[in-house]
Amino acid sequence: MTVSTVLLWSLIILGVIALVRYLARSGRPTATRPTPEQLLAERFARGEIDEQEYHQRLATLRDRPRPFVEP
Repeated sequence: MTVSTVLLWSLIILGVIALVRYLARSGRPTATRPTPEQLLAERFARGEIDEQEYHQRLATLRDRPRPFVEP
């Protein structure tokens, strides 16, 4: 075998491996993190917090973030 034949087979094998890995990765659903509002709604649905606390925390989450100022 010549060097070019070995190189050709190496490229073919690497290409097949890359293609298999790409196809395996694209078939999986991606895990998404729940938003803070979704987590709060889940806690409310499970009964961990009452309606008043839910609405207070939801209003806090939806309020514009304030910059942190050191005292």
